[in-house]
Amino acid sequence: MSYQYDLFVIGAGSGGVRASRVAASKGYKVAVAEGSALGGTCVNIGCVPKKLFVYGSEYGHGFDEAAGFGWTHKGVEFDWSVLRDNKTNEIKRLNGIYGNMLGNAGVEVISGYASFVDAHTVMVDGKTYTAERILIAVGAKPFIPEFQGSDLVVSSNEMFFLDALPKKALVVGAGYIAVEFAGILNGLGVETSLAYRGDQLLRGFDQDVREFASEEYKKSGIDVRLNTDVSHIELADASKPEGDRVVHFKGGHSEVFGLVLYATGRVPNVGSLALEKAGIETGKNGAIKIDNNFTTTASSVFALGDVTDKIQLTPVAIKEAMALIDYWFEGKEVDFDYDNIPTAVFSQPAIGTVGLTEQEAESRGMDFRVYQTDFRAMKHTLSGGTARSLMKLLVNNADDKVIGAHMVGDYSGEIIQGLGIAIKAGATKAHFDATVGVHPTSAEEFVTFSAGALKERK
Repeated sequence: MSYQYDLFVIGAGSGGVRASRVAASKGYKVAVAEGSALGGTCVNIGCVPKKLFVYGSEYGHGFDEAAGFGWTHKGVEFDWSVLRDNKTNEIKRLNGIYGNMLGNAGVEVISGYASFVDAHTVMVDGKTYTAERILIAVGAKPFIPEFQGSDLVVSSNEMFFLDALPKKALVVGAGYIAVEFAGILNGLGVETSLAYRGDQLLRGFDQDVREFASEEYKKSGIDVRLNTDVSHIELADASKPEGDRVVHFKGGHSEVFGLVLYATGRVPNVGSLALEKAGIETGKNGAIKIDNNFTTTASSVFALGDVTDKIQLTPVAIKEAMALIDYWFEGKEVDFDYDNIPTAVFSQPAIGTVGLTEQEAESRGMDFRVYQTDFRAMKHTLSGGTARSLMKLLVNNADDKVIGAHMVGDYSGEIIQGLGIAIKAGATKAHFDATVGVHPTSAEEFVTFSAGALKERK
């Protein structure tokens, strides 16, 4: 049977763009459907604009710290509209770059949301398209639980386009998006509270990292409220739908906020795909089921990135796309290694982590030792700031290999990238010890851990 395309990609995010562009360069006739802006979540309403906001918010702390270095000023003003609009212009520029990349590769871009007709056919705005292979790369979307007043909150999507910043905001959640936006709002001068119904932020991270980061968030000015859950939300004035929100907490306390952000997780964005028409199965969380070669329960349909139940990171989706291309064109069975993937949380302070947490190593019954330190970075000896940094290494006693590295502090994301390479390559603690440190930096602590830094584990 002949088809209009060799490959039809649903979703022009990081994974979809990479797969479609490379497939077209290898001779496939490719089309990609995208109902929103090119580049997907990361470029438009995710990591890129969020990092720009982080940069902007860091100046708020920087001005406070400048006096110790001799800088004085007679007041500082912040204009939210300038940051917001400059961010939007930069994203538009990136959208154009993505469009050019796809066009230059010969990929046909179809504007609109696609849904399945069958395992070889999709429909976009009433028009059908057939393809020998179809790739689903639609990513994930924010999840907001249903409760009275849930329509009065915003998700991370809307945070990038606020008309104005509130004077007081509540962030609900405990994951990386919650702590990042709490840091952004706090740094931009908003009175910020971070509420979570559990007893610890950042589930899944190393326990020492979780505890240390939470205390540092408090020191930075964020009002961290653990074991705190929202009952319902209502307008302070029913005649002003854009006005203040009254948040009623379980336990009876009520408080007024200008903005309530729910950062309570993300779910696969599969609602409008009509997957059942193609015989594509999903798991309990809505993630598309795939085998090791990214093939769904329909043999002609593939899926990768955040829409699957793997690690939700942009670089992972791009690597998955390249592995899928090798499977299609080179016949290589996919052997994607999801271990030792470096991760950064751009909270303030930032977090960098790669490899096993102490709790994961314990659950595997491993014989290992831990080196750990926390200290006041040189910068703050003059800034007057009280921020501290945490560094931690896990070492397997069986072969001396470093199996985990964790950091809380300035430039953690930048530092952890290099450590990720070392750990991926199988570096031992002896290799770390033999490496000359870059002085004076915080990063040198990772190569100067001595026996005195051994952590006594319970």
